[in-house]
Amino acid sequence: MIRLKHVMMCTAVLGLLSVSLCSTAADISMADKRFLKNAAEAGHFEVEGSKLALKKSQDPDIIRFAKMMTEDHSQAAMKLKDLATRRGVELPKEPSLLQQAKLKYLETRDGVKFDKSYANHIGVSAHEQAVKLFEDAAEDAQNADIKKFAADTLPVLKKHLEEAKRIDARVNKDD
Repeated sequence: MIRLKHVMMCTAVLGLLSVSLCSTAADISMADKRFLKNAAEAGHFEVEGSKLALKKSQDPDIIRFAKMMTEDHSQAAMKLKDLATRRGVELPKEPSLLQQAKLKYLETRDGVKFDKSYANHIGVSAHEQAVKLFEDAAEDAQNADIKKFAADTLPVLKKHLEEAKRIDARVNKDD
């Protein structure tokens, strides 16, 4: 009888523990999970593209921008990973398939053609999408921590977009 009570007590405790562990992931909306995953993919895309720029570009502005991208996005990725871990969300470890295809295309470019493609795809286009993603989350996220992360990250993304537009205008001025 005592043994049965002990087993029932242990089962109840384990049940409560599993409910409390699962509640973190359940407390976050699908839209918030989608934001975390999309933000991670966008960050991977921009960092991988920028690492490619550091290998392939000779343009001082592109190199400076790529260094800034790898540093800023690596810091944001650490914060994002911490936030996702606390919410029980597993983040992707690489860019989306579409982003991977864009990186493959970028790898085929050299010299000025690379610089133009990088400035346009990684600089301007990716940052326009990232700014929109983070603006939406800063406004609409249901989780307060996610909303704050998006709002806090937004000024850096907007700064990147401004700089990318400046570089893009210069390298693509003849087009």
